Parts: sequence; structure tokens; C-alpha cells
Amino acid sequence: MRTFARIVLTGFMFLLATVAWSGDFKKGWDAYSSTDYATALAEWQEPADAGDVNASFGMGLLYGNGFGVDMNDEMALKYYAYAAENGHAEAQFNLAVMHQNGWGVPPSDESANTWYMLAAEQGITGAQIALGRYFAMDFLDTYDPIQAYTWFKLAESLGDIDAASKREFVASRMTSEQVSEADRRVTAWVDSHQSLFAN
Repeated sequence: MRTFARIVLTGFMFLLATVAWSGDFKKGWDAYSSTDYATALAEWQEPADAGDVNASFGMGLLYGNGFGVDMNDEMALKYYAYAAENGHAEAQFNLAVMHQNGWGVPPSDESANTWYMLAAEQGITGAQIALGRYFAMDFLDTYDPIQAYTWFKLAESLGDIDAASKREFVASRMTSEQVSEADRRVTAWVDSHQSLFAN
């Protein structure tokens, strides 16, 4: 199993409480969660092919992990891309992971970060951590400790248990002015994303 399936499963369960799902998707998700992949496939295939965003994400999970179908990166990319392009945050995250790892596409940090950014803006902490790590790599030209700190602190604010240690490490290498700027960005982001902090 690829690592994003476990990450997304955890994050997705959180979102189930806040998003209204169609009956077919819910039935498919219940089947998927109990490893009844044949039923999930039966529930999701037709709606996904008719343009249902949630079902497309589900089909991406099946093909991306080889659950109930042969693992097929091309099909996973097709379904994830449709859902991602229509604003599905978890699909954006999984599409980023595929681009980062070169699963079915040439590896590309640029493409991955485009999708991570969209998912991070919707509160997906895995995407925020991925961006934090990317900007924390001081051996790259893209090193930006303010951005790294900002994304780690946002993930921490949204409940990621490992983000604090990552933020503290980056902060230990920053000036007080840089930390102040990052904290200002965090405050502005939180203020503009209050719906993510309502629970």
C-alpha cells in the first residue's frame, strides 16, 4: 500500500463529519473503510464516470492503491486529476504525492507543490507539512525558513502532532524578525480561514 492511502484515510474521516455526501459515495466509503473494495467500486464507478467529484476521488484511491482493481497509476491520475481540478482537497493532496514520487508521471517538485499548495489552503495538514519540509531544505535555492515555519505552524494549529518539533527546528535557525514575520503570516492565514477552526 502506498503511504498516502493511510494519510488520506485519517484526514478523510475527519472531513466526513463536515461535508454532505451523496448516498452512493457514503455507501462506497463505508464499503471502502471495511475493505469491501468490490462494493466501493460498484458504488463509485458510474458516478465517477458521470462527473461526481467525490466518487472520482474514491476511484483514485482504488486505482492508486490496487484495492479491488489492479494498481494503475494512469487511472489513478485520471480520477484524482478530475476531482482535484474541481476542488477536492484530498485528491489535490494525493495528486501532489504522485507527482512528487513520480508515480505515473515524471517526478516534479513544481507540479507537486502546486497541488500541495491548493490542498494546504483547504487545511490538509499533510500538504502543509510537505510544503514546510520543501521550504526548510536549506540546500535548495527555494529555501525559505519563513514559509517553512508558517506551514509547520499552520499544521500544528490544525492538530498535526509532529508539526511543532519541525517548526521549532526551523525557528532555531531563524532571526527574531523572521519568526515575527512568519507569525504574522500565520495569524493572517488563520483569520482568513476561520471555518477550518470552527470545530
